[in-house]
Amino acid sequence: MTGGLLRAVRAVASAPAALARRRRTRCEAGNAIVEFCMMGILFLVPLVYVMLAVFDLQRAMYGASAAARDAGRAFVLAPDLGSAQSRARQAAQFAMADQGLELGSGFSYRCDGGCLQAGSAVTVRISYTVPLPFVPDAIGGPLASIPVSSTHRTPYGDYRESKG
Repeated sequence: MTGGLLRAVRAVASAPAALARRRRTRCEAGNAIVEFCMMGILFLVPLVYVMLAVFDLQRAMYGASAAARDAGRAFVLAPDLGSAQSRARQAAQFAMADQGLELGSGFSYRCDGGCLQAGSAVTVRISYTVPLPFVPDAIGGPLASIPVSSTHRTPYGDYRESKG
């Protein structure tokens, strides 16, 4: 009988601890979900912002590279020097427009060895400034942007007829 009494006393003594454990688990039910959502938002918002900025930068880099390449090719394929510059600029504008960008004043070219002369080359440079997404001009303006440029050198050819 002493063993049964001892068990009963232990059960009564441990009842408040069991009740407290049960209350604690009931009060914390659902806290993990709330914490997960808060931490997810805290980490995902900056991650999405960085991804948007990188995608915009990649688009501008690809557009500038394609524009420089196309402008150089259009320049050396032009029939005369007068139309070479306008064709090159138009080709660069089309390449930038394919990426949803405007060329603006970031177009320049330089002829090495004379323009459209046998053995010469034209070097085209495209510059563009990528604004960071969702940054108003009042906060950063030009400071919150990344400059991108691309240079492409296109040879005219040693055995072609000089046109310039």
